[in-house]
Amino acid sequence: MADDLFKALADPTRRTILDELTEKSGQTLFEICARLSMRHQLGISRQGVSQHLAVLEAAGLVRTRREGRYKFHDLDTVPLRQITERWPVPDTSEPEESPL
Repeated sequence: MADDLFKALADPTRRTILDELTEKSGQTLFEICARLSMRHQLGISRQGVSQHLAVLEAAGLVRTRREGRYKFHDLDTVPLRQITERWPVPDTSEPEESPL
């Protein structure tokens, strides 16, 4: 699971897609392509975006659902939480003790 997750996050276009789904979850492929083109000036084909979405879905970061002939893409942050549980960030609110 972790390998797929890190592979998915390694690509800047996929991170941009995740940013867009964070702002507005439940987008169709057409909506995602339009937002990437208009907001980020990414000249990427629908097939290219679809392949990026497949990688994100395989990593568990995107869930899809069908309603009629439309397929909607939703962000799923559960895999990201699994990373923070595996490598918790230490509490830095208390001063560290210096070794003598």
